[in-house]
Amino acid sequence: MTTPLHIPIGTAFLEGILSLPKISKGLVLFAHGSGSSRFSPRNGFVAEYLQKSGLGT
Repeated sequence: MTTPLHIPIGTAFLEGILSLPKISKGLVLFAHGSGSSRFSPRNGFVAEYLQKSGLGT
């Protein structure tokens, strides 16, 4: 299951993509700094590996 997220925090907001395997062992959150994003191929590779290992991202 993959769901886009938009979480308001005061006057700002966090955007992301929640991906959960059918059976999840836990959840890993990526915090991106300058020069990185949720659309980065490297971050996508790591997220896919974690999801195949039973972790949500």
